[in-house]
Amino acid sequence: MSTDRVTREKSFRGISVRLARHYLEKLGGTIVDDEHVEGEEWTVSLSAEKVAVGPTLELTEVTVVFEGDPDVLDSLIERFAQKAMRAGG
Repeated sequence: MSTDRVTREKSFRGISVRLARHYLEKLGGTIVDDEHVEGEEWTVSLSAEKVAVGPTLELTEVTVVFEGDPDVLDSLIERFAQKAMRAGG
């Protein structure tokens, strides 16, 4: 186990914070509160905001801040992104 902790921030459109929490729970996390999920060797903070897509359309963009062991995060982020991409399609 590495003692180094890193932070990686990713943004996803087309999913909600609720759905992001659900995906993280399915990936081994425990929901701490509406905006935080913890797993073994990682923690995640979630936030959302409306972003303009063109002159009249807005989408929700969820920002996911992953913190933890870099080796663990690489796999977690990849698996989370696969789930998030399927949701938007």
